[in-house]
Amino acid sequence: METLAALENTGQHSEDQGFSAAIAALSSAFGDPSRRAIFLYIRSNPHCTVAELADEFALHPNVVRHHLDRLLGGSYIEAEAPERSHNAGRPAKRYSCVATDLVFDLGTRQDDLILALLEKALERLGTDQSEAIASQVGHDFGFDLAQRMGPVDGQRTIQAAMATVAQTMTAHGFAARAEGTTHPSVVVEHCPFGEVAAHNPVLCAVDKGMVTGLLAGLGVAQQSTEVQLTSRARGDQACRATA
Repeated sequence: METLAALENTGQHSEDQGFSAAIAALSSAFGDPSRRAIFLYIRSNPHCTVAELADEFALHPNVVRHHLDRLLGGSYIEAEAPERSHNAGRPAKRYSCVATDLVFDLGTRQDDLILALLEKALERLGTDQSEAIASQVGHDFGFDLAQRMGPVDGQRTIQAAMATVAQTMTAHGFAARAEGTTHPSVVVEHCPFGEVAAHNPVLCAVDKGMVTGLLAGLGVAQQSTEVQLTSRARGDQACRATA
């Protein structure tokens, strides 16, 4: 009887581990509210296009594509080959859920190891050099993202640009939102660097760099546009970049 009980406990422990792993996988794929909403919409409205999703959620098509790529990578949705058309232009892909039930992706995540290596590298570089590199990397990354969004019709205001910046940063794991009109800002509620940023506040320069890079790439940043940064890791009340 004791052996049977031990086997039952082992089986229960294995089921608990599997359930925990499944929840972790779901959190990774659906932790972003926009991505979760897009998945639920596709589930209720199969055969969606990027343009339809962009209109439904008032997101830039490239932001929608990023969310779709994450869902495709986890095998939660599938892209249907576009049908041939006699009309000009490339026919749009359509997206549907792979099944009614979610497919758990329990692949090994290597984020923790990469962040540990990053933390050691920052310690060796020192504060000034680390912050300069973090800011430059963030700027280059943000500028590249903005360039991939393509040209924008008309004059973009700084307020509208900051809203786009917040959407783009959210699509890349920052859970950001735009606030204010006179002095528009982007507030980051979730940092993808986690505890590493708390131990190495120089990483907060990535946020500032991304905002300045996105603004420059969107064509609204002038020489006089100075982005001010506050962060919880540095003792401030909020992680906020203000233009």
